[in-house]
Order: sequence, then structure tokens, then C-alpha cells
Amino acid sequence: MNKLEEVLQLLDKHKLVVNQKKCSFGKRTVEYLGHLINKEGVAVDPSKVNSVLQWPTPKNVKGVRGFLGLAGYCRKFIRDYGKIAKPLTELTKKDNFKWGVEAQQAFEELKKKLTTAPVLSLPNFDKDFLIECDASGGGIGAILMQDKRPIAYYSKALG
Repeated sequence: MNKLEEVLQLLDKHKLVVNQKKCSFGKRTVEYLGHLINKEGVAVDPSKVNSVLQWPTPKNVKGVRGFLGLAGYCRKFIRDYGKIAKPLTELTKKDNFKWGVEAQQAFEELKKKLTTAPVLSLPNFDKDFLIECDASGGGIGAILMQDKRPIAYYSKALG
């Protein structure tokens, strides 16, 4: 409770107010912006995962963009997201939409990765960070880690 008192005193000192309806006290897990946060770290909200899993196979560019928008919201949880999503991203740039084997595999792989997404650790700024990087002709990727646990993933397809 000391930390809570400290926060409330700082808010009062700086004449800041909070909306009580948006506050949570004494909870072990808090849902915030589509993520579940607890002492272990940050996880994808199961309702977001379910939405991705229920997404039908896209039939046009609009469908691909919608799926990528939803799946992309969780990209920091998915190692090599950019590389995996590249066939789908390419479909949004072309005039003639052609859903093929490569797009189907990427679609299914992103769904699978989301169902096994790790809990990302919360950073401790008193400890050292480690960035693990990887690059190839097809893309770049990095993992921000602390104590051998991922804090965030980053990846981008190249070319």
C-alpha cells in the first residue's frame, strides 16, 4: 500500500486527477489496451487472440489489411512477425489479388504464433538489457531481453 499512497500523494501534489472508473486497485491482473498485465509481465488479451483465430481467410485486399491490422496489434509478441507476414503485406500492394499457398501459410503461421505468444517481461531499469539481432536478405529482427526473458520482439521484412 505504500506505493499506492506515494502515487496518490504525487497526483495530489501536482494537482492531477484520475477517473475512478478507469482505475483498478488490489487486482492481480489488469486489462489495458488489449493486453493483460500482471507481476509476471504483459500477455495478449485472449479476446484479441480469439478474434484473430476467428478471422476468415481473406478474399480481397481489404480482408488482408483487416487481418494484418488486428494481428499487427500483437506483433511485439511474435518473433519474426515481419518475415512471416511479408507474403500478406505484399498482397496489399498489388493490383490483382491472388491468394496462394504462400499467403495461406503466412496466414496460418501468424494465427499459430499468436496462440503460443509468450508473456513479455516487464522491464527493470535497474538491470542490464540485452538486444539480440538477426538479419538476412529477407528481413531483420531483434529481441529486447532481460534475464534471458523477452521484453519485446521487433522484425521487418526487407525488399
